[in-house]
Amino acid sequence: MEIATKMKLKKGDQIVVIAGKDKGKTGLITKVNPATNRVLVGGINMIKKATKPNQQTGEGGGIIEKEAPIHASNVMLLDPKTGKGTRKRV
Repeated sequence: MEIATKMKLKKGDQIVVIAGKDKGKTGLITKVNPATNRVLVGGINMIKKATKPNQQTGEGGGIIEKEAPIHASNVMLLDPKTGKGTRKRV
């Protein structure tokens, strides 16, 4: 079993994506998972997911869009002064 590494990112941080299909986009971290070293960013890395209708809740099925987690190495803290990514917490 691997020990979770300490993450430099936390919920509420403003980040910029430095790799992947959303490279260059900025967003706010909504959830952090240190065990898998991944972060969930609002409006970034959107995927389409097919859902079945649920009789108990009354929701119909269909295709929904939701955020998928991004590996922490593919995001960088955003420096509010310069508007660019930075390695250090400001």
